[in-house]
Amino acid sequence: MKFRVFVDGQEGTTGLQIHERLNLREDVEILSIDPEKRKDPAVRKELINASDVTFLCLPDDAAKESAALCSNPKTRIIDASTAHRTNPGWVYGLPEIAAEQYEKIAQSTRIANPGCHATAFILGIYPLIQSGLVSASAALASYSITGYSGGGKKLIATYEADGAQCSAPGKSPALFAPRPYALSLFHKHVPEMMKVCSLTTVPFFNPVLGPFYKGMAVTTALFPQQFSKKAAPEEVARILSEHYAGRPFVQVMPYEANPVLDGGALNCTICNDTNNARIYVFGNKDVMQVTTVIDNLGKGASGAAVQNMNIALGLAETTGLKGLL
Repeated sequence: MKFRVFVDGQEGTTGLQIHERLNLREDVEILSIDPEKRKDPAVRKELINASDVTFLCLPDDAAKESAALCSNPKTRIIDASTAHRTNPGWVYGLPEIAAEQYEKIAQSTRIANPGCHATAFILGIYPLIQSGLVSASAALASYSITGYSGGGKKLIATYEADGAQCSAPGKSPALFAPRPYALSLFHKHVPEMMKVCSLTTVPFFNPVLGPFYKGMAVTTALFPQQFSKKAAPEEVARILSEHYAGRPFVQVMPYEANPVLDGGALNCTICNDTNNARIYVFGNKDVMQVTTVIDNLGKGASGAAVQNMNIALGLAETTGLKGLL
């Protein structure tokens, strides 16, 4: 038996990456749309309702319109946009946060794929809040270093234009350096971060574009004064490790007081081309941080979408995805 899959918005980065993963599978039949009719609602409606799973890789408004075209009660919709991530009628597609979340995804026909920054933030913070170590009212400060591919085709073209990232001694091209953005201090992933983690205080969140294609590291500061009890970095790492025990794509790294890493530096691309998430706890008794590394196009987008598809179809969640070595 082959599952029939339609990708609405297959020309975008996430849609192309989903196709790349599904094209290697023998259990999937991809329903194609004539490029000239990709915006024709009648044609899209037919394909959506003929599918077992439809991925929406569209801007928010277009995703809402496509979701409304589905009348087949058996068609599972997985939306990669921001449109439905805080909608109570949709299940949030991050199965690792709890066993009940996995079951909700397995039983749902409306799944909201998480944002990349949100995925990494939540994986690092959610268990600490659920354990009671960190209060939901805590003022959290977080930043994300991310590859430019998450910005879509236009930003990719800007970074990959001839000479855009060429440097020489004494010169510092703008695109050759990290670039903080969303400096209104509101990012579209913040609402889902707050909802899933039950935060009652808006976190400070600052994303930073790096001059590399993909990869992401999201870091949140932890101050022991905010903890409900005395806890060393080893205890924080233990809470995270126990929470994710048995989860095939999440690896909590052993705590090191003096991290060796790659010459003492963290590699933001270590999870690229996989669906993995690596979580690190750094610091000491006075100040700590939890850092989650993912591929922003993998676990942060298309890999997560395929993982959710697998769960919704009753397949092993690792099917067709590269996991931990």
